[in-house]
Amino acid sequence: MANAAATVAGMRDVPAAIRIMRWFIRHPPAVTFLLVVILCIVVGTINPGFWQVSNLFDMARSTVVRGLFALGVLVVLASGGLDVSFTAIAALVMYVITMLVTNYAPDLSIWPILGIAATSGAILGICNGLLVHALQAPSLIVTIGTQYAIRGFLLTFIGTALFMNIPESMDAFGKLALLRYEGANGAVATLPAYFLVLVVAASVTWYILNRTLIGRALYAVGGNAGIASRLGYNLRTVHVFVFAYAGLLAGIAGIMHVSSNRLANPFDLAGSELDVIAAVILGGARITGGSGTVLGTLLGVLLERYVFKPVHIPPL
Repeated sequence: MANAAATVAGMRDVPAAIRIMRWFIRHPPAVTFLLVVILCIVVGTINPGFWQVSNLFDMARSTVVRGLFALGVLVVLASGGLDVSFTAIAALVMYVITMLVTNYAPDLSIWPILGIAATSGAILGICNGLLVHALQAPSLIVTIGTQYAIRGFLLTFIGTALFMNIPESMDAFGKLALLRYEGANGAVATLPAYFLVLVVAASVTWYILNRTLIGRALYAVGGNAGIASRLGYNLRTVHVFVFAYAGLLAGIAGIMHVSSNRLANPFDLAGSELDVIAAVILGGARITGGSGTVLGTLLGVLLERYVFKPVHIPPL
């Protein structure tokens, strides 16, 4: 009791500013949230048009694909790995599925398409995980290799032509509105229903990381793989799971990209890997592994998207 009382008394002697600083250090997503709030206040003060509902809906719409990518990168980073092949997986999945559905099953609904995309992405991710474990090589090197292999396969055997006439179900899903808002000038702003895909993916990812044994295992492996292995965690299972999950989300993100843009272009997503990884790190995940949260990752996506690559804000 005396020691506890002394500890509490010692904490009271620490200046409030230092206690606040220590709290922010222990909760990195809070720093990201504070930066997002400050950014919104500054931009909104300079240009009140920032607070238009249409602009807020546009922000939500444009974060869906990157948010899905970032959630997959979060899981891989938390386990101590690094994946740069997710855009290649998304490009291959979206292009092949769009081409096949357009040519052979134009009446297929969006839900089987999403299921096929998720399964295809997961299979490609499993290949990444097995290679990382079998070769005992840094996952960055392995996924760079698979990225070039996937893009090479796409360019050589499938083609690069744009698909402008996508399947009706994908087009309708992209147009489906979750919320509608009519402004004073008569302009109608819509929040697309596919934004819910990001909400569901974020919820599932949070549950996996915080309420399952595999979530505990991947944080342990990311903290120290050697110690985690001696404690009984199966490194092969962790490697396969995290890359399969990242591939699954990448496959879904590819279909969301086609649905939202109404075309399939195999080159659209190339080159955004570092931006997505930066967003996850901005959200509090360490590049060395063992940390990271879903909330911080989504805040990092917002921060990276609208600070380092600001979008046009309509004037009043």
